[in-house]
Amino acid sequence: MQPEIRVQREDFDVGAEMERLTRGRHQIGGVVSFTGLVRDIAPDGMGESSLTLEHYPGMTERQLEAIAAEAWKRWPLDACLVIHRHGKLLPGDRIVLVIAASAHRQAAFEACAFLMDWLKTKAPFWKLEEAAGERRWVAAKAEDDAAAQRWSNE
Repeated sequence: MQPEIRVQREDFDVGAEMERLTRGRHQIGGVVSFTGLVRDIAPDGMGESSLTLEHYPGMTERQLEAIAAEAWKRWPLDACLVIHRHGKLLPGDRIVLVIAASAHRQAAFEACAFLMDWLKTKAPFWKLEEAAGERRWVAAKAEDDAAAQRWSNE
């Protein structure tokens, strides 16, 4: 089985995705998942906030596939899933789901952390935050770069 990548507007069901990915695969001993949610960035009482994610179709999927393939090379994974949404999302909406499954928990934990760290820095998504009548593009964060850098030293 190879890593599975999906970039979509539609929401996803975390439990259903995990069940589908692991059903009948009894060699799997550990499954680690991460679900990213939209935070409410609006100041109290200042209206609703939103996050709009834009991407380049084709290029985005290729980059996500390369990131997942790198995780597949580094750890003995039995299954790997990355779902990333795009479009306008509201607080509480799911943005991203990463699932890493392996015979052993440590590989699943490390692969999941690696996937998220690299997705944050290498996946071509652009985020536009809107709150209190203002809009701003989200800039890269030094702490995300530092988190991704730790995997470059291995």
